Amino acid sequence: MSAPVIELQSVSKMFRSADGHTRTVLDNVDFSLREGEVVALLGQSGSGKSTLLRLMAGLVSADSGAVRYRGQPLHAPARGISMVFQSFALFPWLTVQKNVELGLEARGMPAAERQERAESVIALIGLAGFEGALPRELSGGMKQRVGIARALVTEPEVLLMDEAFSALDVLTGERLRDDVLELWGSGRLSTKAILVVSHNIEEAVMMADRVLVFGSDPGRVRSQLSVQLRRPRDAEDPDTRSLVDEVYMLMTAAARRPARAVVEASLAERLPAADVAQMDGVLELLAEAPFSGRADLPQLGEETELSDDALLPIAHALALLGLAQLEGGDLQLTGLGRRYVDGDHAHRQEIFGQQLLAHVPLAAHIHHSLQQEAGGELPDAPFLKLLQERLDEAEAQRVLQTVISWARHGEVFEYDFNTGRIALPRSDEPPDGGDAPAEGPR
Repeated sequence: MSAPVIELQSVSKMFRSADGHTRTVLDNVDFSLREGEVVALLGQSGSGKSTLLRLMAGLVSADSGAVRYRGQPLHAPARGISMVFQSFALFPWLTVQKNVELGLEARGMPAAERQERAESVIALIGLAGFEGALPRELSGGMKQRVGIARALVTEPEVLLMDEAFSALDVLTGERLRDDVLELWGSGRLSTKAILVVSHNIEEAVMMADRVLVFGSDPGRVRSQLSVQLRRPRDAEDPDTRSLVDEVYMLMTAAARRPARAVVEASLAERLPAADVAQMDGVLELLAEAPFSGRADLPQLGEETELSDDALLPIAHALALLGLAQLEGGDLQLTGLGRRYVDGDHAHRQEIFGQQLLAHVPLAAHIHHSLQQEAGGELPDAPFLKLLQERLDEAEAQRVLQTVISWARHGEVFEYDFNTGRIALPRSDEPPDGGDAPAEGPR
């Protein structure tokens, strides 16, 4: 095996929220990025992928374990490591040339030398003639080319790419991805290893020599897959499709809840970010020909035109609620799911509400708490605080809004967006009185 460029040994990372609670983001992560390989890192949103990337870039420090670059402890940004961001991160008042020169200027390189080197990299990445353009004059793909040129101009050994193609339209992203791979294969780069964080399973298989699947709560490497296909790769080749299917299986397995989740910390479970209308649409499509109750997830993604980042949470949510099963990278309609699809709107709401209370402890906890109140309503603040004991503020907000959205669909409880109060539906109000819940947006 080739020599490791970056090594992580038993690395853990925790963050402390504003109210003092600590949350473990990464737990006991072991990973080596070796010379001559492209590695793709896949995982759900919030699993800690970007935190891992920042540890490898030296932007943050591990709380325990060791991060080493070329065998030496990494505690700060290293000259041999560059990073490309999803958001382009260009300075709008600087030209393409000046944006690319920034890293060289920070290192004290003379103006003539950095100008020459920047021009060379700008041409290499396909932007010759745009040196004097401002970012506002560029398309999204061209802006990201500037971001990549800025990373490459320092001649890094390691290139870290954090969702570098996800902000682009599909064709532009694929074209830029192929250009990066062509440069990598041509030997024109000083870069010895590339790590790509992605949500796109096909992108990972098309780019990587090795695919790592990250699990959540806390983040750790759950599985990895070696990709032996020659480059350039054909997305429609049967061997490529087979590997895509295999990665889907690994992703769905990594997201499966452990058996202890209902007993331990289940109220703060990281629910899939799935939209109810899209869940209904996937179930209806799944029930029809040609799927007739069972679909290969990549095929389902093509049929629905949903990205992996949208489809996988929907599949996990349907499995969580017992309306479908995830098995071997396929999504299969359950008997209850079939009854749901065949039912009218009221019947669907009834099934959804029953399954929500049975399988989502947070929903059951909120519903029970409302039943104990004379007026059948409570502010959302206590439930948000409960979630923040284990999740960061943004993720806690997202989980609460997800469970509220699901509960409104299942008529388990209502929510007033103006007042931030959660209330039982009128027919479920406690019989011993209290004022009726305030009307508000539903």
